[in-house]
Amino acid sequence: MAVYDAPRTTAQAAGLTGFFSTMVGMFAAWNDARITRNALSRLSDRELEDIGLCRGDIDVVVKNR
Repeated sequence: MAVYDAPRTTAQAAGLTGFFSTMVGMFAAWNDARITRNALSRLSDRELEDIGLCRGDIDVVVKNR
């Protein structure tokens, strides 16, 4: 009986590591944007005005973060 063994090369392993690193980074960025949006949304209009924002600016601020 023949056995075929194909060991992973470092490039293949690096590709998987890069993929998971990218996914973790994307999740972290999404979560940061979510937290920022929620925090700004909880502020009153007066508090937003104090920091130079209005309700319509929240999405712009979160996207440019």
